[in-house]
Amino acid sequence: MKLSVRLFGFLFFLMILYPMPSCNDLQESDVPDIPFSFLINLILDNELTIPGNSKYYAYGGYGGVIVYCETPESYYAYDATCTYEISKNCRVVNNSIEGECSCCKSKYILLGGGYPAKGPAVAPLRQYQVTMVNSFTLRVYN
Repeated sequence: MKLSVRLFGFLFFLMILYPMPSCNDLQESDVPDIPFSFLINLILDNELTIPGNSKYYAYGGYGGVIVYCETPESYYAYDATCTYEISKNCRVVNNSIEGECSCCKSKYILLGGGYPAKGPAVAPLRQYQVTMVNSFTLRVYN
């Protein structure tokens, strides 16, 4: 019993010391940083209120922006430019929780960081900030 309590205490202590990544910790990227900001009306784009759905927006970022709904209160936004084929001609095409590069066929998981799951790409997608302005409006920006 004492051993399990000590082990739990030690693991809890390590978790406090170890910096955990969060939605606000954006990854560095080789994809060009193009300043932008736009609003999404969730009443009009109501498919983004369903967890697991994603939508592409041609404006913003270097190659457009993919917005992914994790939960109705948690969203991720990524540049749609492949991190292996950094070109406006090679767009990551989103399909729900996954995105695939139209050129090199690298696949990215949009949940929790846009990390590559398959293909030659090794770097995650450039991630952008998403904030809830109110219960039906998102702001996506960098």
